[in-house]
Amino acid sequence: MTAEGFHALDEELKRLKTQERPSAIAAIAEARSHGDLSENAEYHAAKERQGWIEGRIAEIEDRMARAQIIDVSKLSGDQVKFGATVSVVDEDTEEKARYQIVGEHEADVRSGKISVASPIARAMIGKEIGDVVEVNTPGGVKAYEILNIEWV
Repeated sequence: MTAEGFHALDEELKRLKTQERPSAIAAIAEARSHGDLSENAEYHAAKERQGWIEGRIAEIEDRMARAQIIDVSKLSGDQVKFGATVSVVDEDTEEKARYQIVGEHEADVRSGKISVASPIARAMIGKEIGDVVEVNTPGGVKAYEILNIEWV
């Protein structure tokens, strides 16, 4: 996991513990004050939300405890590996793209972060600038040329 991904998890954990959890507890108390709990939809919804929050807190704490944090700014090299930001061009459409290879839980294609386990990342690992990688996609095989490798 990158340091940025660890920080994002830490921020989510803080928000869940300081804002979401107390809010859920207050909602349960409010719903409980309305009387009969067996037919109280607000109470059941609040309890369900609290269960989801507690589950998410446990999941994040576990992930953070087991995380191996890699400081991308201290990495370098001519080959693509975890943490690298890779600029590629689609050989068919000439469309350029830029991806950072991150841990599975940090991946967000819209922000240019792809999982190290994704087909395109697996194809790029170990390659250098100028290499062409072929990726099996649902629409067929796509070929990308690696234009640049950065460590930011």
